[in-house]
Amino acid sequence: MENRKKSRELSEDLRTKIVEKYQQSQSYKSISRDLHVPLSTVHNIIKKFTTHGTVADLPGCGWKRKIDKRLQRRIVRMVDKQPQSTNKTYSNCSADSGCNSVSSNYLSTSERNETLWQESQDTPLLTQKHKKGRLEFAKMYLRKPKSFWVNVLWTDETKVELFGKTHHSTVCRKRNEAYEEKHNTAPTVKHGGGSKMYWGCLAGSVTGSLDCVQGIMKSEDYQKILGRNVGRSVRKLGLCQRLWVIQQDNDPKNTSKSTQKWLKTKRWRVLKWPAMSPIEHLWRDLKIAVGRRRPSNLRDFEQFAKEEWSEIPVERCNQLVDGYRKCLISVIFSKGRATKY
Repeated sequence: MENRKKSRELSEDLRTKIVEKYQQSQSYKSISRDLHVPLSTVHNIIKKFTTHGTVADLPGCGWKRKIDKRLQRRIVRMVDKQPQSTNKTYSNCSADSGCNSVSSNYLSTSERNETLWQESQDTPLLTQKHKKGRLEFAKMYLRKPKSFWVNVLWTDETKVELFGKTHHSTVCRKRNEAYEEKHNTAPTVKHGGGSKMYWGCLAGSVTGSLDCVQGIMKSEDYQKILGRNVGRSVRKLGLCQRLWVIQQDNDPKNTSKSTQKWLKTKRWRVLKWPAMSPIEHLWRDLKIAVGRRRPSNLRDFEQFAKEEWSEIPVERCNQLVDGYRKCLISVIFSKGRATKY
């Protein structure tokens, strides 16, 4: 029994040959011997043909569908219009429309072929002004060559918490070991246990300087950070002195009168807002990398951040800068709304 070969389904052509030989008055044994098919299989196929008049696979006799294709299309349309509603809401709507009563569990299984239940994505709050500006920017700079984006110095600021929720860890444990401190718990404290504000820059395929901000950043502090890091980063990254452009977001300290006046004295070209900066993806990579090292104090936290920032792979930076045109295309396609880029 252990060496018995696994049976396979006969093709429809072979089943048709069995029926043809049977209609030619051949016996079951001769059909089995000529076509190398078991005798019981020949008997079952001929019995099926005499009963149903066909050798094709018949429709299953399992549990019948509670909803037809028309009702399923209606449910899918309701999911598209109100994706944040629950299955119970869709079930009530289908019952109110005069259709058969359908349970929420059945809807959950039937919708898996069309939609997926997932967590909503966190995206920046975009007003109509933001959407309009993003769309205009994408259309204006879509045809810029790659040499233009390589000479853009992308800058941004971010806050990183010491015990924040930026690093998601998964553990393999037994049922009663959820609160074992060795590997199964992640420490959390109020307000993140302290945080650091960082300013960083990116150009081409290499990360530039990473500066730690002390206290609350004001316009004067922002200008000092630019004065310390921009010129050094431009030389380090090998940007063309006549072609490089600096990018910054629309933060109040970046657009204040004093900062604009200071930038004019430096004679730096500033990229028009709102440029969707690829450095946002590097901030996420930095937070995950620092979180994996589990710093215990702010001093180690700052040291780990600078080390991980300098060790970001060149391939990752190239991927973000080279794929910036895809970002512009997706913004145009979504009419200025948030995209995965």
